[in-house]
Amino acid sequence: MQIIEILINSVKHIDLWSILDILVVSYIFYKLYMLIKETRAEQLLKGLVLIFLLIPISSLLHLTMLNWILSKTITIGVLSFVIIFQPEIRRALEHLGRSAFNDRHILQDESIMTEVLEEITTAVENLSETNTGALIVIEQTTGLGEIINTGTKLDALVSSALLENIFVVNTPLHDGATIIRNNRIVSSGCFLPLTSNNDLNKKLGTRHRAAIGLSETSDALVIVVSEETGTISLAVNGSITRNYDKNKLKNILSRIIKKRQLKKLTFREQVMAWTKKLKGIK
Repeated sequence: MQIIEILINSVKHIDLWSILDILVVSYIFYKLYMLIKETRAEQLLKGLVLIFLLIPISSLLHLTMLNWILSKTITIGVLSFVIIFQPEIRRALEHLGRSAFNDRHILQDESIMTEVLEEITTAVENLSETNTGALIVIEQTTGLGEIINTGTKLDALVSSALLENIFVVNTPLHDGATIIRNNRIVSSGCFLPLTSNNDLNKKLGTRHRAAIGLSETSDALVIVVSEETGTISLAVNGSITRNYDKNKLKNILSRIIKKRQLKKLTFREQVMAWTKKLKGIK
């Protein structure tokens, strides 16, 4: 009965702001979990949670030595977590840092987007037919200024002819990546970070590993044409899919970009609705 009374008294003191506070904190923990889901950090986090549960249990059972060991393990474990999983933490912070209002790198005009994707996929198809290696990055909300500065700045309109010419073998820019922002080629011959994932297919070369590496630390769309087989691949969010043709590649790129546009629009509408409600409450 006392427990029921305590719960009733607690409920009486809950107001709208308390509910909002709980929802915000729950959402933050949910997003943090989604960021580390299916990564090495997830397994370590489960281990830390288990240790946290065992500490009070060992204390209640008067297991002094075990309690001491577990307590010291937590202290060392948190520090080890930061050091060992620095790449995952960096990726999570970069993901959180992508502003929901920062959409200057995503094409808003559908007709221009269609035209740009047509030029890109035409170039990729032609490069594939001649087994010409290529690495093309379509910038999204994550700014790629540091990557752009590693190459040669061009600032030219996207065209299939120019893209094909850039990747001609033995030309100065053919070995690096070409960065596309909106409807312009901003830089070529850029260096991308290689992925540290050791579980990838050993047949994947440096271009594919560079594509995956950039997609792990940004939301960029990275297209790869294999120099050995002419196979077209696409790296998104740390994963790579292969064996595309022109139409399939164009459709998937269009769907991803439109989905991100819709997501941003929906987020804005939600913020506006919440703002109106808060003003009404005041």
